[in-house]
Amino acid sequence: MNKNRSLTRWKVQVVTLLAVCGLLAPELAMTQQVANPALSNPKVDMPPPESVQADISEIDLDAIVRVEVDTKQPNYRVPWNVGGMGSGNGTGFLIGKNRFLTNAHVVSNGRLIYIKKVSDPRPYKARVVNIAHDCDLALLELESESDYENSFEDVEPLYIGGIPKLNTTVIAVGYPIGGERISVTRGVVSRVDFRSYSHSGVDNHLTIQVDAAINPGNSGGPVLQSNQVVGVAFQGYSGSVAQNTGYMIPVPVVERFLKDVEDGTYDYYVDIATSTIGILNPAQRQAFGLPNNGIGVMVCEADAAGSAGDKLKTKDVLLSIDGHTIFSDGFIEIEGERVDMNEVIERKFAGDTVNLEVWRDKEQIDVEIELKRFIPYTIQANQYDKQPQFVLFAGLQFQPVDRSVMTSHGIKDFQARYHYTYFSSDEIYREKPQVIILTAVLPDSVNTHLQPYVHKVVESINGKKIRLLQDVYDAFYKQQAEPGKEDFHVIRCVGEGRPLVLKRDEADVAHDRIKAKYNVGFTSHLEEPEILQLGDLIKTEDDSEEEAETPTAAAISE
Repeated sequence: MNKNRSLTRWKVQVVTLLAVCGLLAPELAMTQQVANPALSNPKVDMPPPESVQADISEIDLDAIVRVEVDTKQPNYRVPWNVGGMGSGNGTGFLIGKNRFLTNAHVVSNGRLIYIKKVSDPRPYKARVVNIAHDCDLALLELESESDYENSFEDVEPLYIGGIPKLNTTVIAVGYPIGGERISVTRGVVSRVDFRSYSHSGVDNHLTIQVDAAINPGNSGGPVLQSNQVVGVAFQGYSGSVAQNTGYMIPVPVVERFLKDVEDGTYDYYVDIATSTIGILNPAQRQAFGLPNNGIGVMVCEADAAGSAGDKLKTKDVLLSIDGHTIFSDGFIEIEGERVDMNEVIERKFAGDTVNLEVWRDKEQIDVEIELKRFIPYTIQANQYDKQPQFVLFAGLQFQPVDRSVMTSHGIKDFQARYHYTYFSSDEIYREKPQVIILTAVLPDSVNTHLQPYVHKVVESINGKKIRLLQDVYDAFYKQQAEPGKEDFHVIRCVGEGRPLVLKRDEADVAHDRIKAKYNVGFTSHLEEPEILQLGDLIKTEDDSEEEAETPTAAAISE
């Protein structure tokens, strides 16, 4: 046992005993009992009474509407089919003249949208004005201006407030399952966090966790405190996963969306597209020439297609962002709250800049970065309001890889999963802006015994390198042929030694037969992919051919 520690404990016990017996001056007793006088009367920012927090007496409930939607779900397995029809409902609320805020997932893939007031049984036809799948928000309006003037002109829009404090009471209002009338539930704010939004599946933003019941139908409804909107209900865990755990979209995310669409279009979130790791090990910090003060994160990789691609380097240490110190766990302080450093980026728009203090080669430098959208990651995002892209020829169905294709076809092929998972980090998009897969074979005598090629990544067709779905279409429908194999359609797949071969004349005849047999109304749907917006980062077909023809150093030495 440490003798000094034992002696100290003995002194404290004696002082305490003397104080209890009244044999020690009160001033000295207080000094010994309170090591830090500042802690004896800590300042606490007390929230208003719960009765005030839970007050919604000034809220016009007619401003909170039921949103009913008829949907058409795309069919990625059979892309020429119309898709399944469905319906659902959520909640929205009036925020301005003929402007209703709701969740994107409430109206995604919608074909008919109706809005109902709490005091009026009539449905009013509505449409989407702006939608943001990356932050799960949408703006609606009534199609008829007269409907709005007759039914909502006198309704007071809800006022958007600020971020509620932890352990304060909030009220969730909406139209959840269990009835058609408006519902009110109460809970407390239990966590402010930076987490994934399930609608897109890949985007992370600020969220607020509450223990108020957030059930299907609540989505898009306001979460209120002191007669103000402090969030939008949008997702939660099922009872089998967690109890009393719901989430709302906080005001900073809502305000950013509303500001973004002021010009009539939504420009998406920007992203610095840089992976970092905390520097907590003292020896590691010493190797970088950094003091052991718990400040700074190291850049692992700055994606070339991201905002910082030509500004940051691997092993750079980020010390601050827009004047906010970056701690070694990647957090900063904003408005008295510890949040992820990316929250600074979250509140900016395309074309804005962010200033970083960077430690590079044992010297501090200032780096300014112009922010833009990061497109490559969208391959892993859920897709909405889109017709599946495909090309069908002689029963062979080709589709570009994205999350919907991988999920609907249950693709587990190694090469396919590699191209999907590492599309961004390994910069696969440079060579293959679209990764094309043979997703299905409609059985016919012309294409027998080709099942082993299903789910393979296509490398070339008829001698044409496949970089886009358009290349597939051109290879088949523009009568291209591999030199020396003009009588055949030759499809080569990544990692496969033997090509897939069809007799050209038989395949051309079978194409119409297969269309009739499987009721195929149209054989292709193509759109220009967003990834081409990266411009010079995408290699052209000519670039790829020149690179392939240039002999390597190994070939020269041989």
